Amino acid sequence: MVLLDLELTAEEYKVDMANTISQMMFVSGETAEPSPETTTIIEEIVHTQVVEMLKRSTALATRRGSRSISTNDLFFLIRHDKAKLSRLVTFLSWKDVRKTAKDSDDKGGDAGDMGGDDPLGGADGGAGGGGPVVGDTGKKNKRTKVILPWDISSYFSEQVPERDDDEDEDEEEMNAATILRLKTADERTKNMTKEEYVHYSECRQASFTFRKAKRFREWAGFHLYTDSKPNDDIVDILGFLTFEIVQTLTEEALQVKAEEEVTKNRSGEADAASKKRKRETGLFGEQEEGRTPVGPKHIQEAFRRLQIKPIPGRNRVWMGGPRALQRRELRLVR
Repeated sequence: MVLLDLELTAEEYKVDMANTISQMMFVSGETAEPSPETTTIIEEIVHTQVVEMLKRSTALATRRGSRSISTNDLFFLIRHDKAKLSRLVTFLSWKDVRKTAKDSDDKGGDAGDMGGDDPLGGADGGAGGGGPVVGDTGKKNKRTKVILPWDISSYFSEQVPERDDDEDEDEEEMNAATILRLKTADERTKNMTKEEYVHYSECRQASFTFRKAKRFREWAGFHLYTDSKPNDDIVDILGFLTFEIVQTLTEEALQVKAEEEVTKNRSGEADAASKKRKRETGLFGEQEEGRTPVGPKHIQEAFRRLQIKPIPGRNRVWMGGPRALQRRELRLVR
């Protein structure tokens, strides 16, 4: 069964995007309702980042002598962020597994082979929840290893068989970052009721692209920056990266807001209402009504900090005269 795109007009997609950004911010730690100005400025930043990725990917494709961008072009753009790159590669690998399992199920495969030992309830559970298929299908539907163009293994036609316990440094870094995020999510959700956790789970599935690929292409302006129609993997990668951008911006903005409140407290500018918020509160408790959400100024400062944040593994070299260092290129949010 193929999920068709939702029939959204351009105006409806605009409204849906604001709601999607609010859900992404909620998952990232913002429990208060963001203002329309805040979601608008985040949308503008995300749009600018997507356009920049399309431009750079098209330039890389042109250097390869191709008119269409590939997944490797997008991989190359985030090569310095090893943890994010490894998460993206894993995302695409399991996407291929779910697609293979779903195709087998649609063709009338053996139900015992497809879902007998799957704790998520068979192929449908694996496709919807993102979990791997276990049991005997682990060998049949083993996730494909994505070979990056700069890996030494990409130079050879024959590949060394993988070991089940084989884990490279990128995966270890990804696992460390994932464990930290899971720990943070556990702290936020451990006191939730069933209804609250259901809402949190729904927000975790927020996406700019899922069943909205056509509108996303129009919103991003694909036709302006690439001659060919991007495949589904390109759209899925951009959907993955846009979620990461909103999450990173929100986390950095919350840090900016926390520092601002500490400064106000030290200078005696905090009012009595803000001091009352120091007591422990639930996620949806009435006490949260007094909490102010992050504003446009926090998002702007967060984006400024992320733009000057050093890129691991990349050194800045002075070239081109005394004014060369004054030129700043737009950096991708990491």
